[in-house]
Amino acid sequence: MSIASSAVLVELNISVWTANKIDRGATDEVHTTHGAASGSARVHKNLMAGTNKRKAIADFAAKIRQYHLTPTLPWSDKGPRVLPTSSFMDYKQSMNVYRSNYEGLCQNFFDNYSSLIDLAKHHMGSLFDPNDYPPLENVKSKFGFNLVFTPIPESGDFRLDIPAEDQAALATQYEESFNTRLADAMREPWNRLHTMLSDMSKKLVEDEEGTPTQKRTRFHDTFVTNPQNLCSILTHLNITKDPKLEEARRALEITMLSIDIDSIKESQAVRSAVKSKVDAILEKFDW
Repeated sequence: MSIASSAVLVELNISVWTANKIDRGATDEVHTTHGAASGSARVHKNLMAGTNKRKAIADFAAKIRQYHLTPTLPWSDKGPRVLPTSSFMDYKQSMNVYRSNYEGLCQNFFDNYSSLIDLAKHHMGSLFDPNDYPPLENVKSKFGFNLVFTPIPESGDFRLDIPAEDQAALATQYEESFNTRLADAMREPWNRLHTMLSDMSKKLVEDEEGTPTQKRTRFHDTFVTNPQNLCSILTHLNITKDPKLEEARRALEITMLSIDIDSIKESQAVRSAVKSKVDAILEKFDW
């Protein structure tokens, strides 16, 4: 099944300066003080001690990477991921906002770089070494936000100046690799759905008196909103139009209709009914 028209490949690369450096002198001192063999310890200096501006960028980058995983499916190891075309506009708009905010955080860091070095000097004491700090232009090169979209190639796209026999072999090899990658990618939505259902079922287990074995305070709004959001996402991630996946997704969606967190917390009957439906979905499909 061709998915060239229903999905694209997207690759996200975000880089952030670590601002860490090994202090070999301090490391040797630790070894000597504690009678430890060489290599037993390392002293890593935080060159941005006294400020969270760099860490804020790193944390925000992690948030972007986490978002990137939600509407996409795996395609290659640490490389491009599959983005359904039905999610393209929302994804692109969200990434535009993320990029703008990321660049704003970086610019704020760059604008204050000199003063942050002075602040680090105050916090680091004798560990401070001005030679540890690269020029601002070098620091800027250590931050980056790169987003690349490419079409998903099909085996028939091979146009190489090689013998026809070798070209056919490459096309066959690619077709086999393509099918394997597609099958692996489509395990992802199944896995997400199975994990969600399994977690829900475990949380809804009750003792003989009808009290959840996990405290009721553990039932947060996300117990309802997370499966609802997953159902919405799965409508896009089902790029092969797998009828079984859609059936399972729809079953969870129907289960969560008219369910609110208060009824989950307060009503044993509601909890029991939801658990029965969730368990029925788990039992029906070959996960």
